[in-house]
Amino acid sequence: MKSFLIADDHEAVRSGLRAVLEQRADWEVVAEANDGSKALTAAIENRPHVAIVDFSMPRMTGVEVARRIREYPLQTEVLIFTVHNSGLLAQQAFEAGARAFLAKSDANKLLLAAVDSLLVHKRFCTESCRNELNGGPGGDADGHRGLTPREQLVVKLVAEGYSNKGISAILNLSVKTTEAHRAAAMRKLDVNSTAGLVRYAVRARLVEA
Repeated sequence: MKSFLIADDHEAVRSGLRAVLEQRADWEVVAEANDGSKALTAAIENRPHVAIVDFSMPRMTGVEVARRIREYPLQTEVLIFTVHNSGLLAQQAFEAGARAFLAKSDANKLLLAAVDSLLVHKRFCTESCRNELNGGPGGDADGHRGLTPREQLVVKLVAEGYSNKGISAILNLSVKTTEAHRAAAMRKLDVNSTAGLVRYAVRARLVEA
């Protein structure tokens, strides 16, 4: 029997994932959590084969949960589940020790494939995610002009219309830290407005035009 942990702060998402997973007779959801701290506790207590963890949760992000699971260490494989289909987020997830990254929009068609990969300890990432991780066709050849991965992600979220407060909630940062990343990105890109950041994000293919 393969065991699973589902961590997401929305009950409807957890219920949907449970329904999909338990279509397999030998798969069982042994724990659920609605924040990152509870997710880590549940992983330690239940030692599931796979933990499906939302990127953005209260008290601890999915990436931090993945990092802490690796530090223990547990044999649990981690899938980061997110509304943001971003190579930058995927990079953070993989660096933290997660082995799969999946956008919620792809869950209906790819969740089972992602889990099957994890159960044989293979990385899973969608084609669009891999393209972004590899720079993508037409990607910014000079490494995004000196932006750090976190600055790139802040610029991407700015271009998607998020406020500093919204970005802080997604990345589990203080608003002051988010503002510092945004200011550093503007300085490096030599722009002085949100519109300038958006133009850069489109040009560098951090977002679609």
